[in-house]
Amino acid sequence: MNIDWKLVASALGLVLVIEGIPYFLFAEKMPEALRALASTRPGILRGLGVAAMAAGLALLWFARAWS
Repeated sequence: MNIDWKLVASALGLVLVIEGIPYFLFAEKMPEALRALASTRPGILRGLGVAAMAAGLALLWFARAWS
């Protein structure tokens, strides 16, 4: 299995850009949002995490199937 490191680096860069957008656009509201996340039960956070990963995997699968 050959790893395309350029693709891995591109994907990581895109993740960092997407993760940084809320902090840039909503810097004043982020502390409130983070406090709300901190007070959320771990089970709910895990469920949200699993749902986000499943959606990401589905998006990747569809993107690769269409290309």
